[in-house]
Amino acid sequence: MTTTKQPVNLDVRSELVWLKIIASYRYPVRARSFFELAVTLIPFALFWATAAISLQSGYWIGLVLVIPASGFLLRLFMLQHDCGHGSLFADRRLDDWTGRALGVLTLTPYDYWRRAHNEHHASAGNLDERGVGDIKTLTVSEYRDLTLMGKLGYRLYRNPFVMFGIGPAFLFLIKQRLPFGMMRSGALPWISTMATNLAVALLAAVLIWSVGIIPFLLIHLPVVLIAGSAGVWLFYVQHQFEETHWSRPPEWAFPYAAMHGASHYDLPRPLRWITGNIGMHHLHHLSSRVPFYRLPEVLRDHPELANIGRIGIRDSLASVRLVLWNEKTQRLISFSQAEKEAQ
Repeated sequence: MTTTKQPVNLDVRSELVWLKIIASYRYPVRARSFFELAVTLIPFALFWATAAISLQSGYWIGLVLVIPASGFLLRLFMLQHDCGHGSLFADRRLDDWTGRALGVLTLTPYDYWRRAHNEHHASAGNLDERGVGDIKTLTVSEYRDLTLMGKLGYRLYRNPFVMFGIGPAFLFLIKQRLPFGMMRSGALPWISTMATNLAVALLAAVLIWSVGIIPFLLIHLPVVLIAGSAGVWLFYVQHQFEETHWSRPPEWAFPYAAMHGASHYDLPRPLRWITGNIGMHHLHHLSSRVPFYRLPEVLRDHPELANIGRIGIRDSLASVRLVLWNEKTQRLISFSQAEKEAQ
């Protein structure tokens, strides 16, 4: 049974104190950043190449290597993500060009994505600023006001097969080939997407020439789709949990929304490593300039932060049914819960 949250005092002073504390970890160790890049990029290339060699030699079992290759591609996206925040090297030029290069591998136009993602960070948890870089989330009243076709469309969008299957394929293979949402936002989104598309085409041509089109498709498509689905899942679960925070101005305040609107996805150590500690999302949202490899330092030094928004794997699986924001109870609820409340 869902219980009503106690009213939250949105005095942001405590969150502002934590903002200052966490910001003190924002300085990267450049040698460590290069190391993290090397131990991610090299294994990805090796797994991909070994799968191709195995396939060319008739050993189809080599296709099992697409699984670790997908994991390392996911980690490369997390490094690109840090570049977007200027936190991997704390050198804007170096971060940007590293991010652009990684975007060719992740099929993500760096400058276009960075602009959308920064908007997400600036407005996360703000009910009046939804729509850019977010998982579409309706309130209960908004859903009830939809037409029958609108409700069906939202249910399909929120279906796990669509969200984590069709959705990632559409996002990485189609949507990010054009600057959707920023068609009239100047030249940069167009330059970013078109330059990335050209670089992707050239790299694909070299790989197809090297291994053949069938091996290329049999290896690279699964790698991209598996990594993409995992990435969408991580982004989803980091904001779509029962006790997340949404509000409207003037109650909405960035520090509180950042700290309480993002989860601490408490994963086993190997998964924390391959996902670049992105599960410590409440810390990341509060101070996005902290390099991913320093986030565990924050929890080590300040263990009281570990329980804020903490969810485990079982909790995250249950969150898939939470699809509507109930402004009365201040919780995400399921379609069935919304229907019961309407009776």
